[in-house]
Formats: sequence, structure tokens, C-alpha cells
Amino acid sequence: MLRSSHPGSSSPSGKLLIADGNVVLEDRMIQASIAVENGRIAAIIEEKDKERWIEHWNGSAAFLQAAGKYVLPGLIDIHCDAIEKEVQPRPNTLFPLDMAFLEFERKLPVHGITTMYHSLSLGVGLSLRGDHLLTEMVELIHRYSKQRSMIRNRVHLRYEVTHQHGLPIVKQFIEEDKIHYLSFMNHSPGQGQYRKPGSFESYVMKNQGVSMEEVQQIVHDLLLKQQSVDWEELRKISRLALDKGISIASHDDDTMEKIDENRSYGVSVSEFPITLEVATYGMEQGMSVCVGAPNVVRGGSHDHNLSASEAIRSGAAAILCSDYHPSSMLAALFKLADEAIIDLPGAVRMATLHPARALGVGDQLGSIEEGKLADLIVVDRFQGMPWVTDAIVGGVHVYAADVRY
Repeated sequence: MLRSSHPGSSSPSGKLLIADGNVVLEDRMIQASIAVENGRIAAIIEEKDKERWIEHWNGSAAFLQAAGKYVLPGLIDIHCDAIEKEVQPRPNTLFPLDMAFLEFERKLPVHGITTMYHSLSLGVGLSLRGDHLLTEMVELIHRYSKQRSMIRNRVHLRYEVTHQHGLPIVKQFIEEDKIHYLSFMNHSPGQGQYRKPGSFESYVMKNQGVSMEEVQQIVHDLLLKQQSVDWEELRKISRLALDKGISIASHDDDTMEKIDENRSYGVSVSEFPITLEVATYGMEQGMSVCVGAPNVVRGGSHDHNLSASEAIRSGAAAILCSDYHPSSMLAALFKLADEAIIDLPGAVRMATLHPARALGVGDQLGSIEEGKLADLIVVDRFQGMPWVTDAIVGGVHVYAADVRY
């Protein structure tokens, strides 16, 4: 008989059979089983062929029953800064970085995320976004990933263009293959998500626990730095990243002129454009527009900017990320399908295949196809809410959950 699979396991032969699931493929959903061997998807098995596979693998494979549940590709989150809250859950309360990282990683399979591009910001100078703690976290992620890992941990370096002194750090990380995704940000007051007067000051005071006097000094310094950005040096950094195969994103695009300018730097992803008009233009120009899952779940932007659901309905968004709230990813996919904004395979593509392709890993990850890496999640629903019962990463059963009654 096939043995039941359990967390942390793969059979001695490296074989796993996920049976009888509602398998979400790239363009449709089918009733099928999935054979996994040596960390890759060996076959997508239709009902008529299942018994033959069971007989062939009897005694050598682990078994996972998925009847009545959905089987999805593991979610790929290209933008999430929630690690910052794990390090500093409240202003001025820093926790050890290794503890924060390990605890945060353990939460991700629970939400169906099997590849995480941890978004680390260089240039704000506060908390984990300061040079020292950021560089420590990047090194820690790489060190731990070589030793042990539950999921695929990657680094998304978010570089504030006003932080001139940070350019050598960006260059070093690119040259040493320490980052996997690069975005250029400009969180200066008066543009982007902080177009409204006072919005920047309110955000910094709330999140960093600084006084009005301190935030006024921060604003003053930022505006001075804005005038001294070396755009030609930034273009050199872009070329260096692109030569290394690192995709580049822009952030909070608020005009079509910004889309054009960013494209000239080799930017291929537009994260969180401010208006539908800008998002639509970005897609028309061949960029992958990324919107936030919390925006979908909550029914709108917390900053009263672009509605993610509206962008998706209009065909003005290609990628969904968790932004700051990992548990929103899976919930957003099913909400989009339930509300007929997009069908389930289309919603799933936004959190799997589209981000994989945008970041250059679509040949290995992002869809349930023979030969691809076996990053898979099994999803049940309770009162409409999806929840992950099992997560498999590279063929290894890293997480399983059940209910008591």
C-alpha cells in the first residue's frame, strides 16, 4: 500500500502521489492526481490512469489524499515587507533577527506561500530599513538558506533612490548574487502614495513612533536628498542588475511619464500604480503591473488609491502580492473567483505563473506542469474561507494541518 505522507517527509524513493484533487492548471481546473518524483512533477494523472499509477508505485511512494480539495501551485510572493513587523512588532522593540526570520518563515506555508521574495528596504534609515540591520538580514537569509529551509527564500531589495550612500551596498549585493529582485522607490512627500499633504508625516509618526519635530526634520532631509539623486549612476546600477538576470520594478507610479521614464531604465514591473489610468498604460507598454492582495480582501486601498479588484477586472494588473499581509494572498484568489472578477485559474496565475515569469523563474515554478519543481499546496474551504491543509516544496511535505472537530 502507499504510505500516508506527513510533514517533513518524502518517500525513500522520492515519490509522492497527491490523489483526487481539484487541480488548478494554468488555464483550467480538472479532477486529477499528481505524481511527484525527485522533487519534480512527474505526471498529471486522470482518473482512468490512477489505478495503474497506484499499482506501479505501490510500496515505494508516499500518499496524500486531496479528495474534495483544491491543488494549486505554491504561491510566489514578490513583494512582502511583513518580516519588518516580525523584527519590530512595535516601535522601538527590536527582536533578534535570526529568531524573527525563522518564526516568519514557519508562517508562510500556512498561507500557501512556497517562494517568498522578502522585501527589505534600503534608505529610510529607521528600524530594519536602516543600512546595518538590512545588510545583516540579507546575509542571514543567505546563510540560513544554505543550511536549512522550509520554503524558497529570496531577497527583494527595495532601494530608495534618495539614499545616495546606499548605492555601493546595492552594487555589492548585485555583484555577489545576494539579491534576486530589485525595485526603485521614492517615498518622498508630495508624490507617489504620499501625494496628499501630510500623508507622509502621518505614516512615519504612526509606524516609527517619532515626534512631529522629528518627522519634520526627516521631510526636510528627504527633500534635499531628492535634489541630489544621481540618475546616471542609477542607470548604471540598472544595467548591472539586468546583466545578472535580476528583474527591476518601479514603485507607486503616479503618471504615465513615470512609466515611460522607468521603462528606459529597464524596469519591467510596476508595483502599486496610483491610478487605473497609469496601471492600464503600464500594461499597454508591456510592464507587469503588481497590485496588493490586502487591497482585494479589504475591498479597496487603505490609502484611497487604486482599487486592486477594479484593476484586475479592467485587465490592468497581472500580479498579486501580499504587500504587508501574507494571509491575504490565498483569500484574495478565492474572493476574486467567488465575485466573478476573474475565474480561479486566472486568479491563481496572478500569484504563481505571472510573478514567476516576471522574475525569470517561470521555466521552473509557477504552474502545475510535468517537469516543473513540485511546489504545491492543497487547499480546503470552511464557510467560504480557504485554508491550507498541506504544503509541498520541492517534493518535500513541509506542512500539514487538520481540524480537531
